[in-house]
Amino acid sequence: MHNSTGLSSGLMVEAPSCSFASDNTAGVAPEVLDAMAGANTGPAIAYGADPHTGAFDAHIERLFGSGAKGLLTWGGTGANIVGLSTLVRPYQAIVCAESAHINVDECGGVERFTGSKLIDVPTIDGKLTPAHIEAQLHVLGDVHHPQPGAISISQLTEYGTLYSVAEIQALSDCAKAAGLRVHMDGARIANAAVALDVPVRAFTADAGVDVLSFGGTKNGLAYGEAVVFFDQSLVSEAEFNRKQAGQLPSKMRFLAAQFNALLDDDLWLRNGAQANRAAQRLVAGAEKIPGVEITQRPAANAVFARLPRPVVRQLQAWSYFYVWAPGQPDANGEIFDEVRWLPSFMTTDLDVDLFLAGVAEAMAAH
Repeated sequence: MHNSTGLSSGLMVEAPSCSFASDNTAGVAPEVLDAMAGANTGPAIAYGADPHTGAFDAHIERLFGSGAKGLLTWGGTGANIVGLSTLVRPYQAIVCAESAHINVDECGGVERFTGSKLIDVPTIDGKLTPAHIEAQLHVLGDVHHPQPGAISISQLTEYGTLYSVAEIQALSDCAKAAGLRVHMDGARIANAAVALDVPVRAFTADAGVDVLSFGGTKNGLAYGEAVVFFDQSLVSEAEFNRKQAGQLPSKMRFLAAQFNALLDDDLWLRNGAQANRAAQRLVAGAEKIPGVEITQRPAANAVFARLPRPVVRQLQAWSYFYVWAPGQPDANGEIFDEVRWLPSFMTTDLDVDLFLAGVAEAMAAH
């Protein structure tokens, strides 16, 4: 079989129509495309003074409570930059997990635009704990050291794990007691909300989070994220930071219309639920395939597994996905890589079953 890259895999089973490389590879939800077309009627005042952005503002208050304010941005890195640059000064530092997206996958953007150092701490599962925060507090007041000013957590984490409401509250309590602000990278916030089965404000605004990067692109938008502030005193500065960082869309109605389509009638949660269900089906089938080791059971829509490197390469040529952690030779000289499989809201049962059939065929032939 040949995939879209033109590489030959040698596998006989048909490749799935979707990609398991990332939920970011999925297309746009039909409702979102319709909403963008619907917003393309007549003129509208630029930079947010339009009815679509007004409706988005109402959605944010409905989800997070009176006083919450959402600022729309072009993308996730921009959302994190706007949020964190509003929380810290250049002499301060941001404590995050070593695997955090802001540390690994944003090209140093947060450090460049905030001027602040990231203190990235090793974690077992991608999650910060109060102990991680407390270990950094001994430098407070010492002029020779960057001053911890905020923590940043990801929900879901980059390792697919999930913070409970109690864990977020404990982190917030620890941070606030030391005078630190709390930022949440919610690129997969819908998947987390579905997995926790609680209102989204329960593990954000009500749990002590100051700023949330509210993800949309991985959940059905063509482009766009939002930065949600739960402290009104931060909003005015954040608006200037958004403009200066190149994250203020002029024709904002098209971003707002997309979010409104997701938030109307809870489409965002249904999309998240579909991706989560696909991951559960995927892991249930994969753990039955001899030789496949599931390294991290999915809390939501991310599956991590360890496979022999030749099998990984064969499967990547057939239906591409990413290696999460390259392995080292074992006692027999064989290398097993840890990989990530990430279904999206567009992943069907047939996609999962075809992918499992390919994994089974490759493992049987190895």
